[in-house]
Amino acid sequence: MQLESMKSPSANASNWRWKVTGRSIQVALGILWLLDGFLQLQSQMFTNHFASLVIAPAAQFEPILVAGPIHLFIHIFLFHPAIFNSFAVLTQLALGILILYRRTTKIGLIASMAWGLLVWVIGEGYGAIFSGHTSLLMGAPGAALLYIILAIAVLPRVDKKIARPPYWLAFVWAFLWIGGAIYQLLPGQNTVSSISTMIASNGFGQPGWLASLDFHVGSIINGFGTPLALQSGMHMSANQMAMMQTEGTSGYWFILLAALVQFGIGIAVFLPRLYRLIGISLGVMFSLIFWIVGQSFGGIFTGLATDPNAAPLFIALAVAIVGCSTLGNDLAEFFKRFERTIT
Repeated sequence: MQLESMKSPSANASNWRWKVTGRSIQVALGILWLLDGFLQLQSQMFTNHFASLVIAPAAQFEPILVAGPIHLFIHIFLFHPAIFNSFAVLTQLALGILILYRRTTKIGLIASMAWGLLVWVIGEGYGAIFSGHTSLLMGAPGAALLYIILAIAVLPRVDKKIARPPYWLAFVWAFLWIGGAIYQLLPGQNTVSSISTMIASNGFGQPGWLASLDFHVGSIINGFGTPLALQSGMHMSANQMAMMQTEGTSGYWFILLAALVQFGIGIAVFLPRLYRLIGISLGVMFSLIFWIVGQSFGGIFTGLATDPNAAPLFIALAVAIVGCSTLGNDLAEFFKRFERTIT
């Protein structure tokens, strides 16, 4: 990322804008793969805990076509956890190094797509999108899928030495956020009780300050609903209040508001520049909030985290879109071609 002057007759010395090149995103991806490799070096990853506590949950609520390959991998992994985990460590560290070294960047990005697909299918269960029990708050559609998308976007081209991030990332952004709005309205995450339980559950195994934050945010959200049974909050912990069941239809205004905000963030990318920037800024802000209270920083304090989860990738995607200086013109041209095609 670099700062450059806007070269126009009306520009002056104080008129600046950010320019994001494909290389900026490549470096971010390389660093994230190195981070994933180092997280994979944690001691519990070399034991059965990696299979039982990290991989196995990805198969929950999934159809057999999704859960089957995950269970098969777990059986294979358990033959010798240390060897298989060492392979994962070396692979991810190698991907980071290959991407960061300019001469091998393309090789590293292509290899990261293949590895990312394996992680998305086996390690993340397709981001739980086929289970219906997921949301952007909890890290949908999975960090690995976003690694793949960004790698495709910044893959070096023969005809361009330094390519800007492509305009089609705007469609990816819209699809993710609008999809998140739809998933927010599906059973499993369409009540304040279910949302508060998801957030509070993240507190287990976390350091005290983060666990306390998760429990209290969960209890606040649960407070938007009507308890099924009257209980005295004076004698309940924040964790108990966060997981208290509420009437299914109560507090639905909060779910609807969350869905509308996500829908608006997705649509805003196609609006004029000012509104697009506002929408993307809101997307970054909500990604940070989701990263803290929904994803608990990817669980990096638990000793069982394999990556920082999806939120940092959403932010990288936002930076890439904002950095595409010709986005407005590119989108306008795309819609003109689309209109000519259908007419």
